[in-house]
Amino acid sequence: MLHYAIVFFIIAIIAAVLGFGGIAAGAAGIAKILFFVFLVAAIIALLTGRRSI
Repeated sequence: MLHYAIVFFIIAIIAAVLGFGGIAAGAAGIAKILFFVFLVAAIIALLTGRRSI
């Protein structure tokens, strides 16, 4: 999940550099959501003692 967040973040950076503001904002929003979902899953995994996310 963190991998997908990083991929969408890179897409957002490339789109912003090329001038595609709407696509960049959408990709950044998706990356932010995926990152926070990853954080919640990681915290739950740490609290329950599971090693795989």
